[in-house]
Amino acid sequence: MSASRSEAQLSEQPSPAAPPALPAELADWPACTLGEDQLGDLELLTSGAFAPLRGFMDAAEVTAVTEHGTLADGTPWPVPVVLDLSAATVPADATRLVLQDPEGSPLAVLSITERAPISPGSGDSGLVRLAGPVTPLREPEHGPFRQLRRRPEDVRAELAGGSPGGNVLAYATRRPLNTRHIGQLRHYAGQLNARLLVLPLVCGPAEIVTRPEALVRAVLAARQHLPAGTLVVPVPLAPRGGGKDLDLRAQGIVAAAYGATHLLADSSDVTGSPTGTRNGTLTLPGVPIPVVSAGEWAYDPRSEVWRPLALIEPGAEQDELTASELGALLDSGAEVPGWLAPPSVARELRRARPPRAERGLAIFFTGLSGSGKSTIARGLAEALIERGDRTVSLLDGDHVRQLLSAGLTFSRADRDLNIARIGYVAAEVARHGGIAICAPIAPYAEARAAARRMVTEVGDFLLVYVSTPVDVCAARDRKGLYAKARAGLIAGFTGVSDPYEEPRDADLVLDTSVMTRQEAVDAVLKLLTTGGWLAGPDEKAEAGGAAAATVTLGGEGRDGPTAVLRVGPFGPAARRL
Repeated sequence: MSASRSEAQLSEQPSPAAPPALPAELADWPACTLGEDQLGDLELLTSGAFAPLRGFMDAAEVTAVTEHGTLADGTPWPVPVVLDLSAATVPADATRLVLQDPEGSPLAVLSITERAPISPGSGDSGLVRLAGPVTPLREPEHGPFRQLRRRPEDVRAELAGGSPGGNVLAYATRRPLNTRHIGQLRHYAGQLNARLLVLPLVCGPAEIVTRPEALVRAVLAARQHLPAGTLVVPVPLAPRGGGKDLDLRAQGIVAAAYGATHLLADSSDVTGSPTGTRNGTLTLPGVPIPVVSAGEWAYDPRSEVWRPLALIEPGAEQDELTASELGALLDSGAEVPGWLAPPSVARELRRARPPRAERGLAIFFTGLSGSGKSTIARGLAEALIERGDRTVSLLDGDHVRQLLSAGLTFSRADRDLNIARIGYVAAEVARHGGIAICAPIAPYAEARAAARRMVTEVGDFLLVYVSTPVDVCAARDRKGLYAKARAGLIAGFTGVSDPYEEPRDADLVLDTSVMTRQEAVDAVLKLLTTGGWLAGPDEKAEAGGAAAATVTLGGEGRDGPTAVLRVGPFGPAARRL
């Protein structure tokens, strides 16, 4: 097939809804598997949610958008839509690039019209920015609730004529709907005589519940409390990285594409300098529909309803819980109050974020060879097995090397791959509510951070740094490996000829040169008990996290000597010793 015929096959297809047969040259073109945010932007482009865009922006369009709020041709547009990839994945002479989902299915072809390296000063000097139109090859199939992720034209058709005034009020959210949201949506829909369209944003982390599928379940649980005819359509819109104002503008573009005539926004999300304000309705540059600011609301305990703050007697109002406060409540296992969330939503919150005593956890020991991390890990596993209230899996470094990572070398790439495999298995253990105890050397901070990210999508992660000095580790070495490394007989030996990057984000630091094995194990058990992952001696397992939710250990902030440090996505609960 000629190049011109192939170009025609890509460009003359009738519509994204009816893509052509796959071009014969597809196997010869370079391909790239996109990340979650990139897949989201690609779906919005090919579905028409980002119309009139047909592809990823070039430098001229990005400049026009950032400086003037328009595309290069003058069309109002509020946010850049770009594609940044590793330069190593795209051949320098490539004119087309096949864009794939995580399973390797080709979704679209990018016709490359511009290729520019990312500025070295940005810290992403290994990336290249590609621009050009994209041609869809097939409908996306990845991601949960795919049956709800409808094309904008189909949603617009269903909404047409759905209310006497023709109005559609949209609300885009990364947070489960609570009783305030429900009250505001009912109130403003009534004012506008509008049908409701709720858009859970399923690309990027969800507030409180972390996972996008949990967000959709919670929103669906709230739908029964909204007016009949309310539509829920998950949308893969990623955070734009430019603050709340830019996110709000992107939400307005997408809401309009799905048929909304108005967008409701929390007052805290309305920032910047709107071009026009009238009765709480804002006009934002580049956004084709007005934005309705919800204003300040609070719970009125006397009337047992949420209402505008101005209508409540001063001092009688009940403020909404912040995301961290609600997270602490869920972590503790306490009941979600009815004034905050309907029972149906509370059940979904509890499913998505069970109490710490029931939640999956990875305890990741790191330290030099001979530091004592494997000894502590085995002792901890035995102690937990003796308790019998949690399922435990031990992933020791040597055992993992023999089985899970057999055949890998000690190169930087293979070491990172070893940690990635451990992180993957630990995440699967945590996903099913177990405790994974890992004890690799894990010398590189980037690899440890990647393991943390994998686990914290589904559970909690504790990093324990066994900081035993290298001379003590060498003195314990029965195999003579340190001596051989210092003599130059072993290359790439961590702590001698290869670096060990000391953790700056450890949740617990232990030095076995000044403490016994049992003291170290007891310190970890204390951390687990105080943090709520284990029940204390006088507690039932079901109430294990009740006290921990309001306890903060350490006292001088993250940079102090006893700094509070993060634990997964669910808040701080640990300290350096």
